[in-house]
Amino acid sequence: MRDFRTIPLWKDVTDEQWNDWKWQLKHSIKTVEQLQEVIPLSLQEEREIRGTLTTFNMAITPYYANLIDPANPTDPVRMQSVPSLRETEINIGDLLDPLDEDVDSPVEGLTHRYPDRVLMLITTVCSMYCRHCTRRRMVGEVDKHIDKKVLAKQLEYIASQPAVRDVLISGGDALMFSNERLEEVISQVRAIPHVEIIRLATRMPVVCPQRIDEGLTEMIKKYHPIYVNTHFNHPNEITPDSKAACERLANAGVPLGNQTVLLRGVNDCPHVMKKLMHQLLQIRVKPYYIYQCDLSRGISHFRTSLGKGIEIIESLRGHTTGMAVPSFVVDAPGGGGKIPVGPNYLLARSDHLTILRNYEGVITVYNDKTSGESVCGKDDACTDDRYLIKKGVARIFTHPEEIIEPSHKPRILK
Repeated sequence: MRDFRTIPLWKDVTDEQWNDWKWQLKHSIKTVEQLQEVIPLSLQEEREIRGTLTTFNMAITPYYANLIDPANPTDPVRMQSVPSLRETEINIGDLLDPLDEDVDSPVEGLTHRYPDRVLMLITTVCSMYCRHCTRRRMVGEVDKHIDKKVLAKQLEYIASQPAVRDVLISGGDALMFSNERLEEVISQVRAIPHVEIIRLATRMPVVCPQRIDEGLTEMIKKYHPIYVNTHFNHPNEITPDSKAACERLANAGVPLGNQTVLLRGVNDCPHVMKKLMHQLLQIRVKPYYIYQCDLSRGISHFRTSLGKGIEIIESLRGHTTGMAVPSFVVDAPGGGGKIPVGPNYLLARSDHLTILRNYEGVITVYNDKTSGESVCGKDDACTDDRYLIKKGVARIFTHPEEIIEPSHKPRILK
């Protein structure tokens, strides 16, 4: 990280201003002229950036822009923040809403896909517009927070769904709200009796760690259990400032998880990914997911094969602590949800024997013949409607007579 005062754009900025998150947001880099004062741009790069900005805006916080190595045109921070003309390309398979969030939206700004959890999108505003953004259809075009009428409808819906025990507040970036406005939202969600946990999704610890101030952490502490999921993609994003931000949240009793997106040319390397996972644990952030890059329009140049993600998991599992091994998931197109994908450690099985292999390639046999009775069916949870599995493959374990089949299949089994 450079001394920000060596950059002409910020030569007169004080430490107090630099460490003020509102100053950071107000002075985000949004034009080619501003960007030129931070990193060198060729005439061709200038033209390409201007062309790209007609489809998806640019916003880079001064803090995050200062992490870019100006001498490296493929710097991982630069690739995530500086527009590329490749974003204007539309490829086969690209989708506007690859996850069908709009289809699974019973009320505006709320997605209900899984039985016991919902996603609240409370703003379209981010402190930085990531070039790999999956919600490009709604973020980075018209900046707006939801109004109180829309929020009221979201809360009314959640209150009407007793199965919902987990609420994820996102956007845009949930922490673009002021502490006071964010507390309004959190407090109303917490007041719903059947909501057990609240999660906040934010990239602020990565791109604007100044946002994680004492006022925010003191407010969050009042509404536990609250979890924060953040979004580090490369070891270069872990700095003394981002470390301090994560530690402030952790010290306030907030468990932190990280959702990394697998990005070609940024982190599609087993060694880089292992370094990132190790450094996350050092700043008290648990690696949670590695995401396959979605099928959103304009980000196909970031996508890798699924095989690359499987290779990365193979390089982590057994080669380092299990705490550093996230799940590699594909968020399936068409609203299929997150599907875990990984190496195959189960090679074969019979009635009583299972053949397994470990990370070294050692093949072993596990005798899984069992005796005795299971607690399943005897515990109170087995009759508690909140915990019963009512659909999906897992239901077959308790209803083996059932057959699951697509509704559009021409042959219907009797």
